[in-house]
Amino acid sequence: MLKIQEIREIIKLVDQSSVEEFTYEHDGSKINLKKNNGVTVSAQPQVVQAVEEVKPAAQAVQQAPVQEAAAPQQQVKEAPQANVEDANLHKITSPMVGTFYQSSSPESGPYVKVGDKVDESSVVCIVEAMKLFNEIEAEAKGEIVEILVKDGQLVEYGQPLFLVKPE
Repeated sequence: MLKIQEIREIIKLVDQSSVEEFTYEHDGSKINLKKNNGVTVSAQPQVVQAVEEVKPAAQAVQQAPVQEAAAPQQQVKEAPQANVEDANLHKITSPMVGTFYQSSSPESGPYVKVGDKVDESSVVCIVEAMKLFNEIEAEAKGEIVEILVKDGQLVEYGQPLFLVKPE
């Protein structure tokens, strides 16, 4: 089975190439990457049976904007302030499509909160993809300024999760 860092590298290489679809199979594991207008559609290790599980997740992503449409006024008020400071902030992004979790279990507290100090190896969250829980590291030293997604929310490859003020 491939390590998460190897999968990230494959995703980057496919994303930067003109290849539209890439499939890799080894020891019962399968990775299938497809690009649609330059966007990676699927990027998880998967067993042949698991292909059906990807479809409900894609449908849930399409439904998510409808559910969150009730709060656009708050986002509009906060956006101008965030854009001024965004140039100096490091974005921690999702390395894959999956579900964002702030803690390792519902009973435990979140890995990080706004105002917490992190370094390059600090675990800030988990992204669950295909029943695999992947710890996401900060990859930057600084202070968590903003958490951009909610616990249990579906996230896309490359979607910003946290903003970090570098030290």
